[in-house]
Amino acid sequence: MQALAKPSGHEAKLLTVSNRGPVEYSRDEEGKVIGVPGQGGLATALRVAAQLHPTTWLSSPMTPIDRAIAEGQPAAEADGASHFVPTDKKAYELFYGCFANEVLWFLQHSLPWPKELTEERLQEAWRDGYLPINQAFASAIVKELDTGAFRAVVIHDYHFYLVPRLVRQERPHAYLQHFLHIPWPEPEAWERLDPKIVQAICDGLLANDSVVFQTKDHARGFLLTCRAFLPDAAVDLVGGSVTREGRLTRVWANGISVDPEELAEAAASPEFSRYRYLLRPGPGQKIIVRVDRLDPTKNIEGGFQAYARLLEKHPELRERVFFLAQLFPSRSDVATYRRYQEETHALAAEINRRFGNLHWKPVRLLSEHNRMQALAAMSLYDVLLVNPLADGMNLVAKEGPILNSRDGVLVLSRKAGAFAELGCGALAIDPGDVEGTAETLYRALMMAPAERRERAARLRQTVRQRDLRDWFRALLADIEDNAPLPATSAA
Repeated sequence: MQALAKPSGHEAKLLTVSNRGPVEYSRDEEGKVIGVPGQGGLATALRVAAQLHPTTWLSSPMTPIDRAIAEGQPAAEADGASHFVPTDKKAYELFYGCFANEVLWFLQHSLPWPKELTEERLQEAWRDGYLPINQAFASAIVKELDTGAFRAVVIHDYHFYLVPRLVRQERPHAYLQHFLHIPWPEPEAWERLDPKIVQAICDGLLANDSVVFQTKDHARGFLLTCRAFLPDAAVDLVGGSVTREGRLTRVWANGISVDPEELAEAAASPEFSRYRYLLRPGPGQKIIVRVDRLDPTKNIEGGFQAYARLLEKHPELRERVFFLAQLFPSRSDVATYRRYQEETHALAAEINRRFGNLHWKPVRLLSEHNRMQALAAMSLYDVLLVNPLADGMNLVAKEGPILNSRDGVLVLSRKAGAFAELGCGALAIDPGDVEGTAETLYRALMMAPAERRERAARLRQTVRQRDLRDWFRALLADIEDNAPLPATSAA
């Protein structure tokens, strides 16, 4: 079957594929269907992308209304630019809850497997979850491509490693670009998986024309993994490419960023001002702030342990500092994440019991999805603690310096992708070193005003020099420079 004639050049749309889309649908108090912007950095990035280039999204349904739309039921307010891919509920649970978020997430962040993950469960999640959901998305992509409306397909993240190969088999001339938001570790980390699964993952990604990572180290890790697991692949570590079966795939880095304009608009709102007033420190007090999802990779417990050690070593700081932590519940239907949430809350409560008194609460814990409150908190920090065990980028490290008005100091893990850009102005820590983190927190709190100002200015300048729009323009330039016209034709 031949694809329909498509608009040429800049008029053609991008087809963007992600597990979570930019909009989720629910009903308001009157029963009317309303669209709610998706949460997180990816959803924000997709919304900015829509402002720069015509885009249609394919994503998984997240709410009952999303699922109804996916199944063809009419919803008056549904956005025609967002299409949901209907999938079997059990298969999706195995795909998302197990293989994506227990296997790939933990492996790519170099964490031990969750205790619930057995080899039998892993194989079932791969066979009955990851494979069929990737096939469903590939079929949906092919259907969209056959409308002739799309210049290229942009696939996001670790949920869809197999999709490019499945699409390539059906539509060999489609232009496929894949951006990975999470780290890609060295080949040794992938030895924990069945080699056939690793080969399928690498093979799937190499069906793309372009594979893009957050940092050069992550891109190199992928190249080395291809060399280790695919003997017939010609890997160019210097030029950043892999050639296999006559197809060359470019492998490069393009770190995601934040949108200063969006942050400035939020900071000018009455809601932001209200939260800033409610969260403000008392006279003479300093604030350590963290904003994170409740995820084991974020090392929240390690941060609290370092704070407790700080109060032990420097009792003079008691009542003069407090730790404001806004923690977003995440993947609460996965046992590992529920357990981590309980342990984190228990540790914060124990620090309050151990060090607090009637007048002073050492840890103020906010456990809710409230982006505006989080942005207001970041505007107030004297110290922003970002200490993940591993992270693709970590946008909090970039949002904080843009929003902050107190010449706050960024204490940043060397394992965060953002460190490659922000190490110039941050105080570096090893996330596994509790004692060293405590010492660095003390240094940040005691830093002279002149150094604080200089570091804060350097961080702001670095983030502004390359923002979210620059990130997307680089992805678009890759397509414009390399996608043939027409970009896709039917097999």
